Amino acid sequence: MSNVNVSLQILPMVKEENIYDVVDKVIDYIDSCGVKYEVGPMETTMEGEFDKLIDIVKEAQTICVKEGASRVVSVVKIDYKSEGVTMNEKVGKYRG
Repeated sequence: MSNVNVSLQILPMVKEENIYDVVDKVIDYIDSCGVKYEVGPMETTMEGEFDKLIDIVKEAQTICVKEGASRVVSVVKIDYKSEGVTMNEKVGKYRG
């Protein structure tokens, strides 16, 4: 399968002062997976093979629970087309 883009916004239900620490653990995990990704102020967008990215999304939930979240709310966006899609084709013209 060609590359897809998956954006993940994850909201762990932890004490407010711990939210960024938990989100950072998820971002560290994404980084360790070897996929292309970009962290934004509201979500992290990844580029790669669909099944691998979905597995990352699933593990993100587990990480949050392991870090003390009583509940995890996630928003997932998937951009798919049969010939593949890249982050650069969407935002490349805005980069210097």
